Amino acid sequence: MRFLLCLLAALSAAPASAERLTLDRIHADPALAGPAVRELRVSPDGARVTFLRGREDNQFQLDLWEYNMQDKTTRRLVDSKLLVPNEHLSAEEQARRERARTASFTGILSYSWSPDGKQLLVPIGGDLYLVDVAKPEAARKVASGNVADPKISPQGRYLSFVRQQNLFVIDLSSGVEKQLTSDGGGTIFNGEAEFVAQEEMGQRTGYYWAPDESYIAYKHFDESPVPVVKRFEIFADRTTVVEQRYPAAGDPNVIASLMIVAPTGGAQRKVELGANQDIYLVRADWSANSKQLVYQLQSRDQKRLDLVSVDAATLAQRTLLTETSPTWVNIHDDLRFLKGRNAFIWSSERSGRNHLYLYDLDGQLLHPISKGEWGIDNVLAVDEKANRVFVASNRDAVIDKQTYWLALDGSNADQPVRITKADGWHEAAFARNGLVFVDTFSDPSTPPTIAIRTADGAMVEWLEKNELNAAHPYSKYLASHLKTEYGTLKANDGQTLYYSIVKPAAFKAGKRYPVFLSTYGGPHSQHVARKWGNDFDQYMAQQGYVVFRLDNRGSWRRERKFTDAIYQHMGQHEVEDQLTGIDWLGQQSFVDKKRIGVFGWSYGGFMSLRLLAAGSDKIAAGVAVAPVTDWALYDTHYTERYMGGTPKGDAQAYKDGGVFAHLDGLKSPLLLVHGMADDNVLFTNSTRLIDDLVNRGIRFDLMTYPGAKHGISSRAGKRHVYGLIEAYFNKQLGAGHK
Repeated sequence: MRFLLCLLAALSAAPASAERLTLDRIHADPALAGPAVRELRVSPDGARVTFLRGREDNQFQLDLWEYNMQDKTTRRLVDSKLLVPNEHLSAEEQARRERARTASFTGILSYSWSPDGKQLLVPIGGDLYLVDVAKPEAARKVASGNVADPKISPQGRYLSFVRQQNLFVIDLSSGVEKQLTSDGGGTIFNGEAEFVAQEEMGQRTGYYWAPDESYIAYKHFDESPVPVVKRFEIFADRTTVVEQRYPAAGDPNVIASLMIVAPTGGAQRKVELGANQDIYLVRADWSANSKQLVYQLQSRDQKRLDLVSVDAATLAQRTLLTETSPTWVNIHDDLRFLKGRNAFIWSSERSGRNHLYLYDLDGQLLHPISKGEWGIDNVLAVDEKANRVFVASNRDAVIDKQTYWLALDGSNADQPVRITKADGWHEAAFARNGLVFVDTFSDPSTPPTIAIRTADGAMVEWLEKNELNAAHPYSKYLASHLKTEYGTLKANDGQTLYYSIVKPAAFKAGKRYPVFLSTYGGPHSQHVARKWGNDFDQYMAQQGYVVFRLDNRGSWRRERKFTDAIYQHMGQHEVEDQLTGIDWLGQQSFVDKKRIGVFGWSYGGFMSLRLLAAGSDKIAAGVAVAPVTDWALYDTHYTERYMGGTPKGDAQAYKDGGVFAHLDGLKSPLLLVHGMADDNVLFTNSTRLIDDLVNRGIRFDLMTYPGAKHGISSRAGKRHVYGLIEAYFNKQLGAGHK
């Protein structure tokens, strides 16, 4: 590692003879970062680590693999091509994948373990297969018909899933399938999460098993109040009119209920959520003893969140705790019920930083588990016997992610013990008992490596060493790999802003270079991180650009003072901070301040437009891909959270927060790009912008992609759009490698 770092530092100005990246290679197989894996899991019995991996000839076709802890071998358990040679996706499944940001992938996208660690449940092509790990070649189909969200029950007796908007179970001992709900269809859904819950709340399921399998709690919702938006999906050879129930800011949401039913069928009991139906049912869970159903209810303005306990036998309710905020309450997945004591773990940002607290089952605070001027990202695992909870955090460096443990009794609340050692980015996947975990690590000079470690961080075995040797896909480009540097600037209110910069190939002191500024800028995202980088950033640096990123106020993994700055002022402080970065760039001896270009996608596209409108005197050109232009066109939960209200009630905030009120300042060249079947940031955002720019007499360039969704996810589409972005900046900035 040390040798590689020294090598890369010495080669930060790559020799002209070194082989450089090409866009064709970036978008070809195998993946340049090496054999990437997804959905890493340790089996319940601790005998195996399973994961999804792309094929050598198609990195987006995923198969299921295992690493056997006993014989230390790796093998492919399930070949997706053999299981389903010709996969056909329903429109519903395509929409789910778009929500989950997995639309680029085919094959096996998810799986789950049986409690005994002997079987795996694998959904593919709308069907469900059970795989015996001892005989994976004998995988058997157990359900079909466009099933969704399949689960093996906690004790392993049942298989559950959603089909045609109803909830089903299969008794695995008898093979008998039972339909638990029957009213699903049309605007009525059972056991599913609604559009905004999937898109904005991280809600990937709509039903919840009690640990003892006595009950299933499920979400029931009616989407009839949600307005129907007629959306045109324009393909190369046809135009489809899609009638989508899309709740734009200020519109009615679905009417949600919480129900309880036994897996054997029978009466469906309703949990009363209160007289106010204009709420969000954001989470549900069960106590460790299965006697209490616990749900989380968020107010429409998102300034209040109640954690409510329901007696499963009597349906009597009591509120365990309430979180409030003058801006918004973030949703999390850190609720953990402890089996060995009558208590639960809860995370809260009430102190201004995200910390853990221990409560008893009556909702009484016992003590903080963590505290101090730092915060946790999320809970990873709990080991009650060892009195530990494992968490991810950037405590030691904002640009890093590390794994730590905290004592459940709060004895080291301000001094968490760091488990992962190397500076950089660690993603940890723990066994249920917390005894081992899979550590995926990278930094700007190290593509992702995967190690199996004990709970104290000691190495057990490499799962994927991913060495940058001669056989590695990136090896021929290593000599051209450019160093990423990190630093900080100050916002106008004194808060710290983190940036990264990659200096161009064949860098020469005294020479001034054009800048490629990549921005996202939106909440719940961190753009500057010490991990294996973006191939396109490297490519642009190798073409002669200074590549710059900056995380402005509002960005993720920071204290609430930092993130809350955008409340009711979207586009203001983010733009101010990016302009601070641009001013700093203009003062550097190696930057040609007359050739600074900005690029962003989605919220980043919004940022590109707002930056051009505010700083065309400092920005030579911009590219906006799939931008939000009017927040009144975006969905309820996301937009109202940050705008602090609705377009009708807070018209000025929406006007100031959008793009149209600022377009008189847009003087620099603009390339606007949008997929013509985008169901997230609707194409209407760009058609309205086109119309407004034309009426103002502002010239711009335009590229639209027939049939493309928000991510323009096809390989050909990706290759084309990034080639277009490069060509545009080369033209407008007179740049590009000579």
